[in-house]
Amino acid sequence: MSNENQDQKHPQSKKDRLTVDNLLSVKVNPSEYNLVELARLIIRYHGFPGARDIQRDLQIILDSWQLTEAELYAQTRAIHATGMIYRRTSCGEQQDWT
Repeated sequence: MSNENQDQKHPQSKKDRLTVDNLLSVKVNPSEYNLVELARLIIRYHGFPGARDIQRDLQIILDSWQLTEAELYAQTRAIHATGMIYRRTSCGEQQDWT
């Protein structure tokens, strides 16, 4: 039996699940941080052969915020243009894009 059709487990899925659960709790007026986190996770899981629950929930969030992917990306490009959304914290922590 080939492993090609089996879903894979993303190495960041446990941590990402916490972020997705937090985003699911935002019903209206998502913050800039919420928007960029959603975009980051959609990009991370786009075309990934697995983590179907996360991919489904990301679409649910996008729909509940009444945004298309194109609208989300337009907003987050503007947010990132300010260069202030992912700043290092006082303890040196930085966002993980792996």
